[in-house]
Amino acid sequence: MDSIGSLLKETRESSGVKLEEASNDLDIKSEFLLNIENGNIGCFKDIYELKGYLLNYAKYLGLDGDKIIDEFNEYMFEYTSKIPIKAIEKQAQIDAKEETGRIVSPYTKKPRKYSKKYYIGVYLIIFLLVILAIFWSIRQITIGNTKTNVISYVEFNR
Repeated sequence: MDSIGSLLKETRESSGVKLEEASNDLDIKSEFLLNIENGNIGCFKDIYELKGYLLNYAKYLGLDGDKIIDEFNEYMFEYTSKIPIKAIEKQAQIDAKEETGRIVSPYTKKPRKYSKKYYIGVYLIIFLLVILAIFWSIRQITIGNTKTNVISYVEFNR
């Protein structure tokens, strides 16, 4: 990133453009342009925004924007790919041993631990237990009640 930043800075200075002038013309904060020229990519929250700034700044200075973006992409690839290939291969072998008879890919979802039949059985048992509890509750409430078919009158002593 330092080489890209220094190229942009040298091009800007050789063409006689001040940082503030470029900032006003591009509608980009001068702090952002200064960070780009110094190679401080950690100051940017969004990498895509940074790429947009780089492209616009390179085109503004008359440089090949696509070439600058390609160099930036190569830098980011080297910067972010710090995992050794051997570690990736070792993990792939471990995953392949766990997954027997299946094609293994980092994007493949792990299979369910239990089949659909297992879950259907569990739900069926829960459903039956709920029905049984309801039936038992209704039975407990109605055991003490007696139904009468004939209306009887009670005489009250006065």
